Amino acid sequence: MSVTSRYKDAWEGFWQDAPERTGAVLWDAEPALTSGIHLALFEPHMTDPALPVVDLGCGNGTQTLYLADRFPRVAGVDLAPAAIARARRNDPEGQVAFTVGDATEPGHVRRLHGELGDAQVYLRSVLHQCEPLDRAPLAESVAALLGDRGRAFVVEPDEDAGRILRELAASPDGPPPKLRPVFAHGIAPGAMADEEVPGLFRSAGLQVLASGEMPLTTTEYLPDGTRIELPSKWLVVGRAAG
Repeated sequence: MSVTSRYKDAWEGFWQDAPERTGAVLWDAEPALTSGIHLALFEPHMTDPALPVVDLGCGNGTQTLYLADRFPRVAGVDLAPAAIARARRNDPEGQVAFTVGDATEPGHVRRLHGELGDAQVYLRSVLHQCEPLDRAPLAESVAALLGDRGRAFVVEPDEDAGRILRELAASPDGPPPKLRPVFAHGIAPGAMADEEVPGLFRSAGLQVLASGEMPLTTTEYLPDGTRIELPSKWLVVGRAAG
């Protein structure tokens, strides 16, 4: 199975049109407010911090490069060639192995696991953007990349976040500037029930090892100057120890 061409085209169009400047994309917040916080929650659950790290749905690589400063081997995978081209431009020293790939396609995932072995996976706000039929294959791909030793950190906006985004989109003045292109390219966030995320990973043979709630910081601000933060839930998943 692989994702639909409509979904691929939507993301490619988004990244082709997105401004290059730092912080121009809604979810491209500073690592100190995103992956840095996530890593503090994730690291205590890693069985082997020396394992490679795979950032699935890496986009332009902002968070991936933060991870690359902290782990010996990091890979970034994204569906959109335009996103990977940006990520490579942002990585002139070649710290990260950035590749174009469909994380729901079993052959691609097998090749990646063959190259890296068991890995840690970072999955930030990807599932809720997927077509519903792609979510279970993506969770299965995460399980395949983890193998026996890896762990995955997964963070997704919760049900209330979807309501907040819909309300922002329906504002009399229209959506905030950085939210507007997301809807315009047909990649508006999909509604996911809060229990769906852990259920997907359990169905893929993984256990939820830790979980919690936290705000998901964006780069957009309300007219009063308040930065938009979306309520989210995070999980660490992996095989049962022993």
